[in-house]
Amino acid sequence: MPARTTPTAAPDSQVPEEAVTPLIRGVAVLEELTAAGGTMSASALERATGLARSTVDRIVATLARMGYVRLDGRDAVLTPHVMELGNAYLAALRLPALLGSRADALADELDESVSLAVADRDGIRFIHQATRRRAMSLSFRIGDLLPAERTAPGPLFATEWTDADWTRWRARRATDPQDRTFPAVPPAPEVRPDVDFVRRTERAASDGWSLDDQLIEPGLVAVSAPVRDPRTGRLACVANVVSHTSRHTAADLRETLLPRLRTAVAEMEQDLRQALPAEPGPPPAGLALWTGASKQELGREFVESLARGLTVLTAFGEGRESLTLTEVAKATGLARATARRALITYDHLGLVAQTAHRTFTLTPRVLSLGFPPLAGTPLARLAEPHLRTLTDSIRETTYLAALTETGEAIQCTARVTAHHVMRVDIPLGTRLPATTDTAVGRVLLPHGDADVGHDYAVSDEEWEQGVRTLAVPVRDRTGRTIAALATSTHTARRTAEDCVATLLPALATTATHIEAALRTASRFTPVPVT
Repeated sequence: MPARTTPTAAPDSQVPEEAVTPLIRGVAVLEELTAAGGTMSASALERATGLARSTVDRIVATLARMGYVRLDGRDAVLTPHVMELGNAYLAALRLPALLGSRADALADELDESVSLAVADRDGIRFIHQATRRRAMSLSFRIGDLLPAERTAPGPLFATEWTDADWTRWRARRATDPQDRTFPAVPPAPEVRPDVDFVRRTERAASDGWSLDDQLIEPGLVAVSAPVRDPRTGRLACVANVVSHTSRHTAADLRETLLPRLRTAVAEMEQDLRQALPAEPGPPPAGLALWTGASKQELGREFVESLARGLTVLTAFGEGRESLTLTEVAKATGLARATARRALITYDHLGLVAQTAHRTFTLTPRVLSLGFPPLAGTPLARLAEPHLRTLTDSIRETTYLAALTETGEAIQCTARVTAHHVMRVDIPLGTRLPATTDTAVGRVLLPHGDADVGHDYAVSDEEWEQGVRTLAVPVRDRTGRTIAALATSTHTARRTAEDCVATLLPALATTATHIEAALRTASRFTPVPVT
């Protein structure tokens, strides 16, 4: 399989002399992992990137040290922690925080999926999704990149393209007529003439809205309207309503849903007009010292220039949308020269852009660094690697449990079974009545009777006779308990006192790790609990 080409990367001959080669290679590995759905073997990464196997191994080891990937046998697997890169862009952009609730309310009102998209050169990239749960549901995720000409938002963004933008679009179309560099969409079944998109753009400029009539795939229709920045009058983003032809035709979208979409867009623009400047939060601390210590500990296997380069992206965030070189260096603790070379590299890769005021901003392409495969990942999947580590450590069955949507039952959503002759095996989906008679219930239910002074509960014979259970809470970003992390053992193997003394510290630590993954993953994307 030939290496996938990235449409915004410049050829090697155009790489600036001061660019950081290990950083370019590390970005390539992250983009390949993203395009593959989050998991690739080292040999597949070697083929896809064209890098030497030893180079791939060192990059993966560095990313693992940073917590951006984990090693699962021969595979490198993206972890939720890598989403902090995309979170930095979304926080700096502010649009999801300012407009997301309007999009969610519109989706509820129309009972259709609603998204917000921004322009990413000659494509569009989603920054917010409010999807509906149906048998026929959408698979688009925050961070997914789509070719402009096969979407409803595309013609609206193209109304602001320069001659250079149109030239780049035509060049991409010539080299990739079936859109194979866009893994989020199926290959184009037919190659439409360029003039079709030009005419759709002209209509969008005249009408102030745009339609997608089954351009992505048969049955999918959408209508879009522009949300303009009140300071400049230019497009800030595009609001998009998506449906299926079994529910609406494209013409029907225009007649029945477009008026309400335009009302919501007017409300979004008013929100932007009234938004107060963001208060800058604290920048990341101690990153330069951490990378230095990691290099000293791991030696050649740790690519320090890659780690330092990636920390530059996390200098941006809410209230830190546009930073000078000096501000980036101060936020990361890196030497000014090191930060400068990283920014030059990112400018070459299209991950940052320079403004007229000699500052730098992140571009939507930052979302290509691991974000889409993890967007909307259920809590159970976030927790599974931590459950495996916990089970291997304590040699007891561990599981995650949560209240069902009605709150009437407790359901096992993830579990790892320990290997014993007489073992506890709780099938996925197992349900118990939601009462405080169980350890899990006492952790999950409001006003539960968890042991005073301790965030845990112990019960006997919760799932079955002879089974003793210890549970601790898992909390979301607001501090609300949304799940219970539990372990079960046979009453003959451990006393209740032994469970608290020997198992509780490991459970509490694992719950902290799951909560950290949840905080990162849920900052801009919903994380289903069940």
